[in-house]
Amino acid sequence: MSSPSVVAGPPLAEEPGQGAHTIAGYLREVAARYGPREAVVLRKGDHRTAWTYDDLLTRAVEVARALVGCGIGKGERVGILMTNRPEFLSSLFGTALAGGVPVALSTFSTAQELDHLVRASQVSLLLFEQQVIRKHFGTMLHELDPEIAKLRPGALASVRFPYLRRLVSLGGVQGEAEPMAVAAGGAVETWDEFLSHGARIEKALVLERADSVHPSDPGGIFFSSGTTSLPKGVVHSQRAFAVQWWRWPRLFAMHEPVRSWTGNGFFWSGNVSMVVGTAFSTGGTIVLQRMFDADEALDLAERERVTFLNGRPHQWARLQASPKWARADLSSVKYVPRGELIWQHPTVSTQWEVPMSFGCTETMTICTSFVADAPEGRVEGSFGTPLPGNFLKIVEPISGSSVPVGTVGEMCIKGPTLMSGYLGKAPEECFDAEGFFCTGDAGRVDEAGRFFWEGRLTEMIKTGGANVAPIEVDEVIARIPGVKRTQTVGVPDDLLGEMVVACIVPLDGALLDEQIVIASCKEEIASFKVPRRVLFFRDEDYAITGSEKVKSSEVRAMAVARLDADNAEAVRPTLA
Repeated sequence: MSSPSVVAGPPLAEEPGQGAHTIAGYLREVAARYGPREAVVLRKGDHRTAWTYDDLLTRAVEVARALVGCGIGKGERVGILMTNRPEFLSSLFGTALAGGVPVALSTFSTAQELDHLVRASQVSLLLFEQQVIRKHFGTMLHELDPEIAKLRPGALASVRFPYLRRLVSLGGVQGEAEPMAVAAGGAVETWDEFLSHGARIEKALVLERADSVHPSDPGGIFFSSGTTSLPKGVVHSQRAFAVQWWRWPRLFAMHEPVRSWTGNGFFWSGNVSMVVGTAFSTGGTIVLQRMFDADEALDLAERERVTFLNGRPHQWARLQASPKWARADLSSVKYVPRGELIWQHPTVSTQWEVPMSFGCTETMTICTSFVADAPEGRVEGSFGTPLPGNFLKIVEPISGSSVPVGTVGEMCIKGPTLMSGYLGKAPEECFDAEGFFCTGDAGRVDEAGRFFWEGRLTEMIKTGGANVAPIEVDEVIARIPGVKRTQTVGVPDDLLGEMVVACIVPLDGALLDEQIVIASCKEEIASFKVPRRVLFFRDEDYAITGSEKVKSSEVRAMAVARLDADNAEAVRPTLA
């Protein structure tokens, strides 16, 4: 009889390269190692902002002193709603130094989503960038709760946001074509006003607070779409952040200071984990891009001699389409996850190969992996073995019992980087009786303990590296007049992995078109969740009764067939 599919990684204590296992401890350790080196860079136009490791620690302590001065206690949550700018990092580490819990909030949020995030996270203080492209978060907050305009800073008592006491607004960054003044007033204060609250707080008090934090204490919260209609708050421990930060250079075989670029938000766990870890754990530099722009990204890669690009395949395609692509000097680039398109550039000559890895938001990115410079043991299709401290099992989804080696079942994981739980959920709603998180992903293990991913058991759509819950999209579409039935699915796409496609049955006589549906979705949900295509069908196509939904696989097949037919029609030559 085959052995059960249960695999253990090496003990965490034996993993080389590990250091302090708190967020503040991590920053203090890398600052002690690399103090005067350049840690963070932000370019806007001809203006270049650069912080050393010593600068970052000083700025983080400054934020921590302000938080202490504002009355933030241990374990209280501080919301960070910002693009990629140095203040995001000083806020993240500063909150940890003060003993608080940073909560990363998406700058893609609509008013409805922001309302949910602030209420669900129960943040006591919100540090927010006033305007991001056309989103004015100050206006959103005032519209969500008009009381914000009537009260003074520090005196906010909001029925809608019962835990929120302070709001702090940041303007634009130096070098922008049109610097934006910060509209404070009412309960909102400026960044400088916020920092002034720490004037009488001694640095020694902040460091004593940081020393009192334990690796098992809450370290941060990210939001991820789940099987429900609203994003779920994922709570991670201090050590989940630190363990991953320390291990990235080992897994990626990085043996020199790495200059890590990102144009994706730090409100995604994978981004903040990989970019911070690859840069700071090697004594390198984070090259920030506030929001992704292909032309600017190429310029930054060349001018800042970037070695690590952390993006997504559809972004690489946009780089290739840029008029700057052909003449860009990308000779410094060495590390690019999923970077086949980048490797085609004539100036890129790296021999590095990304190690196949598996993970999710709940495991603070990866939990199984190969090591880049250890090719032995690699097997085509495998995502490696459990990382140190992790335990993996494959179970029969209904009974939860382990299946034999080689048998496909549901992949379950536990270990030092597994989430502490979901906000508002009891442990038994998050983990099985043995403490494993059951991922909803199908997979198997071989005799050597290597994990093979076989697809998803859930209906989650993974598009451009982000998760989209179909029910969240369907609830928005269902409110559009004229919609009788809607079912959103993910359709395979070369660039995005999966493309979000809405399949709709209109009411008889209703006049709906694709652009109306897309425009309605853009008003209520983040851009990456908005359907790229909207397809219309008849009741007969679905062959269902009542309000039941057919299997997503069947709807997906319908969508693929329709899109293939449309594409064939589009390329059919016109006959003379």
